Order: sequence, then C-alpha cells, then structure tokens
Amino acid sequence: MIPDPITIIGGRLVLASGDPQSGAIRLSAGRIVALGDVAPAPGDTVIDAGGQLVTPGLVDLGVFAVDKPAFHFGGITRAALMPDQAPPLDHPARVRFAAQSGKPDMWIHPLAAATRGLDGVEMAELALMRDAGARAVATGRRWIGDSGVMTRIASYCAMLGLIIVTHAEDAGMVGSAVATAGEMATRLGLPSAPAEAEALAVARDIAISEMTGAHIHFRQVTTARALDLVRQAKARGLRVTAGVTPAHFMLSDLELANFRTFARMSPPLRQDADRRAVVDAIADGTIDVIASGHDPRGPEDKRLPFVDAEPGMAGAETLLPLTLTLVRDGHIDLARAFDLLAGAPARLLGVDAGVLRVGAEADIALVHPTRPWVVSSDKMAASAGNTPFDRRPVEGRVTALFKGGMQIG
Repeated sequence: MIPDPITIIGGRLVLASGDPQSGAIRLSAGRIVALGDVAPAPGDTVIDAGGQLVTPGLVDLGVFAVDKPAFHFGGITRAALMPDQAPPLDHPARVRFAAQSGKPDMWIHPLAAATRGLDGVEMAELALMRDAGARAVATGRRWIGDSGVMTRIASYCAMLGLIIVTHAEDAGMVGSAVATAGEMATRLGLPSAPAEAEALAVARDIAISEMTGAHIHFRQVTTARALDLVRQAKARGLRVTAGVTPAHFMLSDLELANFRTFARMSPPLRQDADRRAVVDAIADGTIDVIASGHDPRGPEDKRLPFVDAEPGMAGAETLLPLTLTLVRDGHIDLARAFDLLAGAPARLLGVDAGVLRVGAEADIALVHPTRPWVVSSDKMAASAGNTPFDRRPVEGRVTALFKGGMQIG
C-alpha cells in the first residue's frame, strides 16, 4: 500500500550539518521528495509541525528484543536486532524471519551470528545469512576469545562486505565479574574485572581489522584506554568504528550502591573518569554511534541478588532525551546528535535512511526538544521497565513518527 503524499510544514529541519533550518518536507511513495522551501501539492495531507524539530527516524544499532511500543515512543524507525535470540540468528531461515518481524510499522535489520550457536567456535553460514537479509555480523553478548576463529570471520566478512559488530571485553580476564574493579566493587564485595579487559579486547580486534581489512564496529567502548586505541586506529586510517549507550556517558559505578540491579550492565558501569572520557570521545568523533542497547528484563531477571541478576536495560524510550542532554550541555550540536542516533548507524547498516535528504527513505520524526517528562519504570511502553534512569526528569519527546512516509505509533 502506497501512502498518500504528506507535506510537513512549519518545522525546523535537522539536516546533516549546521543549525536546524526552517522549512517544509514532502513525503511521497515512501521517499523524501522535497525539503526546504516547499509548498504542499494538491491532494497532500498537510501536517503543521508548529515549530518542532523535523528529524530522521532513529536507527538503533544493536537491540536485543523487538519491542515496537518502546521503539515508537522513542522515535526509532529502524532497529538492528542482535543475534542473541532463542534460537540464535545463526541460520538463514531465522534471519529471514527476523527481517520480516517488524512489518508493517518497523524496519528490523537482523545481525547474523558470527558463530554457530554464538559459541565462538565454528563460523556460521555468513554469506547465506547475508543473502537472507542480514545487514551485518555480530558476536552477540560475548567476545570471541579464539583469535584464529575471529581472524577467519574477519577475512570472510571483508570479502563479503559485511561489518562485524563485536562485544569488547576479554572474556578470560572478565570471567564471572559483574562490576569494574575499583572502590565501589570492593566496598560491595562484588566480583570484578579491571577496566583494561576492554582495552585488551579492542587492541586484539584492531590488529585483526588491520590484518584482514575487515570493518569492525565495537558496539560499546566505555573506558578511556580503549577509546584511545580506537582514536589511534582511526588516525591510522583503519576500518574501525565505535558505539556506546547513554548509560556509559550518564552514569558511573556509583550507581551500584545498594546493589541496584537495574544498574547491572554489560559492559559494567565504569568509574567517573571513564564516563567523562566517553563524553569527550563523543564530542571529538571517536564514538560514531549512540544506541539504546534495548534489553527489557522482567522481575524474574532483575529482582535477584546482584551477582545473579541479568545485565541490560530497557533503553529505547530514553535514547533520544538522554542524548539531547549532550546538546544542552554544549558537547555536540543537534546535527551531530542525529548523526550519532540515525545517520551513522544507517551508513554502517547500508540503508538509505537516517538523514533528511531528497531520495532517502521517508523515515521521519517530529520532536519537541524541550518537552519535559519523568522516566518511570512502571509506566514505560517497553515490555519491561528495567531502567537505571527511573524517576529522572528529562527533556525531549517524539510527537509523531513516520515510517516509509506513513504515520505510525
């Protein structure tokens, strides 16, 4: 079904660079067909944005569940689904099914499991899964410790033109740790691992990228030392990119006080110096993507002793307002914010979206950037409200969402 043409007037267009520009945008046959000084055509549905921001729909790189109500609330029109499903996305048929799971009101882009069963041992059928709709390859929640296996995967992905999305923690060093080594972990008596576990994993995978020519995307880089390695690799022209979730630029391991399991993350929350390093890396371009890491967990997974609780947070609904705090604090501008949230992840996935440009997919959000609201774990649209930001006041709400030129949500 082809939606009727829509012209959105009276908005402030968030373009790829510069300040928002007053103007209109016209959507037809699923694409952006005009923007700027645009008048509605006869028969168009006309929507007055009333001075709100007109932005690309967010492209969330690396979610663990298809959770449409949460995605719609958060302004997410495309989500890259991690292979950590039951069963894992390690077979073409499962990838094909996952790619259809968002229709008609979401784009779901499956990430193929790098190894069978995500066990880190035997390479999965990557070419067949690419042909079935996989947009990238991912190691899942775990790092592949066998360097020989990872090198073979990287060589094959370089040949296939597939990005590898990897988890960056040396598993042998992390073991069963649930916190970052330091004063807080010691005070609470929690099993911990040094922050250097992340740098070791990043260094190994950068070396493999350099050796094979593969593009490796570190889904989350959360420590100063690892960020320095990514920064240096980029300066040498290597094909590496990095992401992070809001938890690691907003929170430190002080949140673990009183054994708050909603603050149990993977990788774990870091000390404040690392948190500040993440903010600096977002500002200087070392970090390419901010993603939600959306991983809704019910009471059966979170209302447990800290060491037994599952890591993860329901992040889709808070992704946009928490990223906008970086704009209000002067670390980045709006154009950069939406490149982190939409443009860069769309480019990594190879989809023609994430930017307001004539010819691009008409995935659009209307955003009131200063509308206040309070995060409530009890009232979230997500299938579970496990957020460390419970009761935090935030600003920024999506008021309308369009997927392929059709209003949704």
